[in-house]
Amino acid sequence: MFTGIITDIGTVRSAEQRGDLRLTIATGYDPATIDLGASIACSGVCLTVVDKGADWFAVDVSAETVSRSAGDHWREGVRLNLERALRLGDELGGHLVTGHVDGVGEVLGICPEGDSVRIGIRAPAVIARYIAEKGSVTLDGVSLTVNQVSQSADGSTDFAVNIIPHTRQHTTLGDLSAGHQLNVEIDLLARYIDRMMASRAH
Repeated sequence: MFTGIITDIGTVRSAEQRGDLRLTIATGYDPATIDLGASIACSGVCLTVVDKGADWFAVDVSAETVSRSAGDHWREGVRLNLERALRLGDELGGHLVTGHVDGVGEVLGICPEGDSVRIGIRAPAVIARYIAEKGSVTLDGVSLTVNQVSQSADGSTDFAVNIIPHTRQHTTLGDLSAGHQLNVEIDLLARYIDRMMASRAH
């Protein structure tokens, strides 16, 4: 479990196709505090540490994960938002995040709003109903609040979030441009409420 508060930006040092895709990720985390088998969210995807060194850790990304996430994240040189798993007693600064990608969104455009920027994103139809104004959403592992929502004719949803200067500087969201793909995780509460409502209807 995670909170959507990024604590480091890692860089994919190597991507090697084995049985699964093995990524070696450079990090500022102290390796002494990283256990083999620990979970680290990499741009919103919960991955298991399988090896580590002085300034890096390695994870295996399954074909299923690659197929359900933003594919351009898993290549050499890409910067990834990192968050270590929530520990009992830690501050819940964002919202509860599982590290399971529900869909891939596309950046429609970016425009300045005061010192912040507003980012427009298109979410696929399969998760459109879970995106609500003033609700929570996770984009590439970052906990954000939805500021605006509009439904498209094809069933997809366009929504907007505002990114403050601190978030732009300390996450990869400052690197975004139109056409960029993002890992989207819907709010955990929305997922369970939808399931309860579906069960009640039967």
